Amino acid sequence: MIPRYIVDFDLQALPRMKTDVAVIGAGIAGLYTALQTSEYADVVLISKKGLDDSNTRWAQGGIAAVTAKSDSPALHRQDTLIAGAGLSSFSAVEVLVHEGPDRLKELIAYGTEFDRDEQGRYELTQEGAHSKRRILHANGDATGAEIVRALSARVKEQPNIHVLEHHFAIDVITQDGESVGVIVQKPGGELFFLEAKATVLATGGAGQLYRYTTNPDIATADGIGIAYRAGARIKDVEFIQFHPTALYYPGAPRFLISEAVRGEGAILRNSNGERFMEKYHPQKELAPRDIVARAIVSEMEQTNASFVYLDITHESEELIKHRFPTIYNFCLQYGLDMVTDWIPVAPACHYIMGGVQTDLHGETSTKRLFACGEASCTGVHGANRLASNSLSEAVVFGHRISERIKELPEHPVIHELSVTSERREPRRFNTRQQRIKLQKLMLRHVSVKRHEKGLTKALAELERMEQYYHFQNDEKEAFEFLNLLNAAVLTTKAALMREESRGGHYRIDFPNKDDLIWRKHLIQAMNEGVQEESDQDDVE
Repeated sequence: MIPRYIVDFDLQALPRMKTDVAVIGAGIAGLYTALQTSEYADVVLISKKGLDDSNTRWAQGGIAAVTAKSDSPALHRQDTLIAGAGLSSFSAVEVLVHEGPDRLKELIAYGTEFDRDEQGRYELTQEGAHSKRRILHANGDATGAEIVRALSARVKEQPNIHVLEHHFAIDVITQDGESVGVIVQKPGGELFFLEAKATVLATGGAGQLYRYTTNPDIATADGIGIAYRAGARIKDVEFIQFHPTALYYPGAPRFLISEAVRGEGAILRNSNGERFMEKYHPQKELAPRDIVARAIVSEMEQTNASFVYLDITHESEELIKHRFPTIYNFCLQYGLDMVTDWIPVAPACHYIMGGVQTDLHGETSTKRLFACGEASCTGVHGANRLASNSLSEAVVFGHRISERIKELPEHPVIHELSVTSERREPRRFNTRQQRIKLQKLMLRHVSVKRHEKGLTKALAELERMEQYYHFQNDEKEAFEFLNLLNAAVLTTKAALMREESRGGHYRIDFPNKDDLIWRKHLIQAMNEGVQEESDQDDVE
């Protein structure tokens, strides 16, 4: 059983810091929210690595927002709802498509430099399931790195943002049903209590649930673990997006080959060299990601291959090198030239649509606790995220969180609290070994294709692994593993319960979408099991 806190402590005896707002995470969601909130409050920004080390840094494709006269919020909304497969919140999507352009302007005002054409107009590209070119990008295919550069520089200039690099947020402290602060571990292992009027979880995703992922090592579901133990509701975590095209080559990591490559004309070929996407969807290579990923897996199974090819050799060398310099140079390190070679690719874990449930102002079911970015579930993405909506979502809801925190009353009264678990045995465990075991288990049974037998087996093994919650191991890597384990259990339970296929959740034994029974959400909270929730706001 998952304990309320994963460390023992005496709150009154711990060293203490005090701030108005604690922001956990240094990706676009954390940096932007910290900047917005710092306009009226003191902020402590916690980054478990350096300030420029986050999921955002690796984002290639771009940021989706309506800027062209030929486009409209209505079209952006339509594309988002279709991709969401019937589970997107209409209200949340309305917020995204109407407020996104203003937040984009703020990113530019903060110093982000998006690519422009020779006339000085912003270059717009198109990705899967978008009906218009509406995606801005930077340095060709290095959008995330440029956004992090600009926001990090601005954060460092703000006198009322105090940055704690290489610090780890372990647990949110709650009293009387609301968040009062965070237990934080310093680089040397010492703990302290950060008292805060409000806490924002901007910790990124859960990509390290799987052995093969486009995510960096830091994507360990920390926000989901922290929020769940704090009593917040976790929503729709069975919906995990596997990016169709991650590099598959001996000696190379599963490097993301952006969907924008297909947006610029690349086609998919199976190991026999045959183009195949027309068999699966009328939009071919620009079909929604879940459809493309499953199509690739089907072709791999039919041809007994472990990859397919991505072919953009018919496009000009000038376009490829200008539009995709990062991808081009990375592939070239391994002897692959996008100009002349087909690139071997296969699906890899990329993004989790579910997460910590929030309202339209980013607040969770635990008062004074907020979530933003990939750690959150705002309702925008539904069962399948539309490409490049994630960066927009982070800034749109980061702004709304800032506005909501401004309205909060002052710090709540904090009572004495001492936590000692009699079951925390004084022995350690091999975190790396257990993490790999968990990743392989999830890859084998809770991946692109799922089945009741495999899900049941995975859940039983994951629940056996919960014994490690009761062992004494206070290394950061151990806390990360426990957060991953927490998310793995929640994901597998929800995947086992949802007996249909929709978006990022595909059941071999229930291959069809079932709106009559399953057009609803699965919610999990501490000691409450899995609850079903119908939302009249969901729109196809």
